[in-house]
Amino acid sequence: MANKRLNDAKLAKKDEFYTQLTDIERELQHYWPHFRDKVVLCNCDDPYESNFFKYFALRFNQLGLKKLICTCYNGSPVQGNELMIDFGDFTDEPKKIAFKVEITEVRDLNGDGAVDLSDVQYLLQNDKNVISTLMTGDFRDPECIALLQQADIVVTNPPFSLFREYVAQLMQYHKKFLIIGHQNAITYKEIFPLIKENKIWLGYGFKGGAAHFTSPYEDVATAGDHRKDMIRVSGVNWFTNLEISKRHEEMDLVCRYSSEGYPTYDNYYAIEVGKTADIPMDYEGVMGVPITFLDKYNPEQFEILGMCENLDLYKLKTKTYTSEECRQAYFAKFQKQGIYDLNASGVVIKNGIKDKVYQRILIRNKHPKKL
Repeated sequence: MANKRLNDAKLAKKDEFYTQLTDIERELQHYWPHFRDKVVLCNCDDPYESNFFKYFALRFNQLGLKKLICTCYNGSPVQGNELMIDFGDFTDEPKKIAFKVEITEVRDLNGDGAVDLSDVQYLLQNDKNVISTLMTGDFRDPECIALLQQADIVVTNPPFSLFREYVAQLMQYHKKFLIIGHQNAITYKEIFPLIKENKIWLGYGFKGGAAHFTSPYEDVATAGDHRKDMIRVSGVNWFTNLEISKRHEEMDLVCRYSSEGYPTYDNYYAIEVGKTADIPMDYEGVMGVPITFLDKYNPEQFEILGMCENLDLYKLKTKTYTSEECRQAYFAKFQKQGIYDLNASGVVIKNGIKDKVYQRILIRNKHPKKL
């Protein structure tokens, strides 16, 4: 149900979901060395609401940041409604307009002997050079692109509906980044080639493979085990091009290949591997694995060749089914009329019936064991 609600939100362009501070802390602990003397941009983040702003403002000195820039877009549905940082009665806060916050230092401004959020609060309330308005706050707007050009690293949760365009901009301006996206983005024709070419990879991930976001959209964002304004979304990942040790950890393979245990696709020269844990240690050929394999992907251990998909962008397909064959396959499997889109994925034959598997990435083990 949560994923259905997320899809509903995407269709309605209601995809402003706010990341919990605990999830940000859990992921960012692995990247601290990257931030020293860097300009960090959070360009999808209302500073009054965003836990990304809260995280970097609190740790500005620990991380050794050069500058922190946060921006929000015009008309954010939560802007000025719920202060993730308690500023109390901050009557100067802009309402429903785009603005930015730029911080170059966080000092003990209130004289209490510690640098904490109260100092950030004091800074925002008293330093008029810190806050300024923007025309739209849209990351595609020229003034926001100018901020992007200043940045060394971008860290945020961009709108899922604009993920393709958002990543394209980061790549165009050669930016380092750590951003949140749904695992379905792996299959986008604009994103998968970047993963294949090791220009983007997955981070450490959310606990249990799911994230709980705060959302202002009551009609689409509820979760039975959490408060009313939370939504649980499975299959959410951190996408990054910052170097991390995780992507160089070798996967421990324990299974051995057998023709009975690993059927060959009818439309690819590859075998079907239903679970990442079942990748055979001794197979030299091409294997189709779930997209969740990327969470364990080590580019020194495996080579990504392509993906099972309709357009055959990677020229790995050995057979294209006709519409009649798709109709026959549908009737054989479901005993009713319809069309089975066999060309969209790998196909295995079970008891004489063509069966389409879930989305698969095609890989090869660079160093198979010789048994």
